[in-house]
Amino acid sequence: MNCITYNQETKVFSLRTNQSMYQMQVREHNTLVHLYYGANIGDTEVTYRIVSLDRGFSGNPYEAGNDRTFSMDVLPQEYSGYGNGDYRINAMEMEQDDGSDAVHLRYESHRILPGKYSLEGLPAMYGTDEEAQTLEITLYDRISNLKVRLLYGVFPNLDVITRAVRMENHGQKRVAIKRAMSMEMDYQNKHMDFIHFYGRHAMERLTERLPLHHGVQSVESKRGTSSHQHNPFVILCDQMTTETQGDCYGFALVYSGNFRCEIEVDQMEQTRLVMGIHPYHFTYRLNPGDVFETPEVVMAYSDKGLGRLSNIYHDAYRSNLIRSKYMNAPRPILVNNWEATYFNFDEEKLFNIACAAKEIGLDMFVLDDGWFGKRDSDFSGLGDWVVNESKIKGGLPKLVERINGIGMKFGLWIEPEMVSEDSDLYRAHPEWVLRIPDRSMVRSRYQLNLDITRKEVRDHVMNQIFSILDSCNVEYIKWDMNRSVANVYSAALPADRQGEVFHRYVLGVYDMMERLVTRYPNLLFENCSGGGGRFDAGMLYYSPQIWCSDNTDAIDRLKIQYGTSFGYPISTMGSHVSVCPNHQTGRNTPFETRGIVASAGTFGYELDLEKITPEEKEIAKKQIQKYKEREHLVQTGDYHRLTDPFRNTDYVVWQFVSKDKRESIVDGVMLKNEPNPHIHLIYLRGLDPSTRYQDKKTGQVYTGAALMKAGIPLPVGCGDYQPIEFHFCAL
Repeated sequence: MNCITYNQETKVFSLRTNQSMYQMQVREHNTLVHLYYGANIGDTEVTYRIVSLDRGFSGNPYEAGNDRTFSMDVLPQEYSGYGNGDYRINAMEMEQDDGSDAVHLRYESHRILPGKYSLEGLPAMYGTDEEAQTLEITLYDRISNLKVRLLYGVFPNLDVITRAVRMENHGQKRVAIKRAMSMEMDYQNKHMDFIHFYGRHAMERLTERLPLHHGVQSVESKRGTSSHQHNPFVILCDQMTTETQGDCYGFALVYSGNFRCEIEVDQMEQTRLVMGIHPYHFTYRLNPGDVFETPEVVMAYSDKGLGRLSNIYHDAYRSNLIRSKYMNAPRPILVNNWEATYFNFDEEKLFNIACAAKEIGLDMFVLDDGWFGKRDSDFSGLGDWVVNESKIKGGLPKLVERINGIGMKFGLWIEPEMVSEDSDLYRAHPEWVLRIPDRSMVRSRYQLNLDITRKEVRDHVMNQIFSILDSCNVEYIKWDMNRSVANVYSAALPADRQGEVFHRYVLGVYDMMERLVTRYPNLLFENCSGGGGRFDAGMLYYSPQIWCSDNTDAIDRLKIQYGTSFGYPISTMGSHVSVCPNHQTGRNTPFETRGIVASAGTFGYELDLEKITPEEKEIAKKQIQKYKEREHLVQTGDYHRLTDPFRNTDYVVWQFVSKDKRESIVDGVMLKNEPNPHIHLIYLRGLDPSTRYQDKKTGQVYTGAALMKAGIPLPVGCGDYQPIEFHFCAL
């Protein structure tokens, strides 16, 4: 493999994937300059794109002498620092031991290595020597002797390039890292749109597309998690880019804590994007010999529109980020008891739900919140991970054995990062929470954040959970986190290291999750944070699926799952059929429609199966069987967004296509019906034009070209929120 090259004469680095190319160059005064990222352009080195002019009020480094055309303020750079004459947003800020904050990074050396670099204690994409290659470029600051190693992982067949930064203090004095972005991307004369994914609890990852403007635009989280409000995945694209055509660039931060993505259009119409850990309440001290590593960013480029960009991320995550054996294997279809019982249950009620689940063909029963400690409401019990035997007589082993006895698997909900003030743990160790001295605390959902920056806290919690899991046959864990991080102060750290608490908290989460999946490699692990509050690539490294949203309303889920699909595989989205009227919105939606929407994800049920009608039970049986027949398409197929629910108010339609193009499913929802209705044509994508496809329901045969170019009419139904479904197989 030789996807990374360095031209010794021109000092140009070229990073190639099958469809993209990335170039940079060491120029005057050992400055590392960014040249190009886009379509693969072969052997041409685009050094000619850098045009140097004397720019007023753009200063020149002293070593440039009388050359007023060389200025860091206007050069497209690879990784910039504050205090060197570049007044734009920068990738790095550091404080020297004398209180100054300048950092002048210059090229020192590089290495090209087989395989993919790894990061200590952080999730990252992985790759063998046959799958990936690593470029390590060392920059240095002469005064502090800080070495900044830029890491690039190139996956040619996946069409992704990853980036991270390793900072090493080789000096004799302590330095403080105040801003450590994972990457920087400079575009010359590029007018683009910015697509990001905003929201709130129960309405996550809604799409917004805005033209870039002069000045700075940003999305971020300061909540200690990647958050419901913004997602650490963004897209830059040409203003005419659509789902099927145009240039677009994706940037995904593999991190589950505070983040910021900033974009600036400068005085010269250039665009700079930086992405990484949020600098709010972040100061990381490096003593001589210390090392700090940033989280990774996964970059992808498509010249075939947003749909192709999404499929690049889907394939890359499924093959080289998610480690679970369930990634491409059939997963148990489950029922969760939360919306059926909330905190009010006993072992008989739970067993009866499991029996009802078995009757309709489900594989697993999941016991949600309320099974531990004194947990009869959300006021108490968190932190006490021992079974509440007043609710579950005989304990979990007896219940699990009983449920296993009817042929059902058993899963369990936990919330290991939290503690209730009304708990044995808090009464014994009030110092084990994040708490600012002499200030009243901020509560949320009546719970506090445990200080899991401390190893003894992590050990205590995980040992309790391991004791539960070792005692009975639990085959699935749902890990929840139902508040943002606040009261940010750790009594275990000195005053000058409190700026490390947010990041150390995230590292603590990763440590706990790594221990869980290492100890129980056959466990199906689902992440959750009030639904989608921590839906990010970092979590996918540990869990192959994430509860997409606490909002289970099928119509709202059309927008939530649409936005999520831009950066994340469909098979990672936890999606269930729930009861109507819906518990979050009060909306009534046909049972069939709820099944169609939930099947665009990790299919399951979130309701009291004892209360559904006989007719609904029969529908559910068919839904379950149908999903098992099509699960391979959800897990491994290409996904196409055929309509935009933010623009199209009549219907929403999406499509799965197998990699060999032999099978395709088109699903959707007719949102509203009209008298004397229009006939809507839908145009499929990703098929083989010359192949003949048969509609499994009607028997009618079409060529792929006809389905993609002439379209197919959507069914005309009666009533709002009617399901749409086609299944095509090649003859």
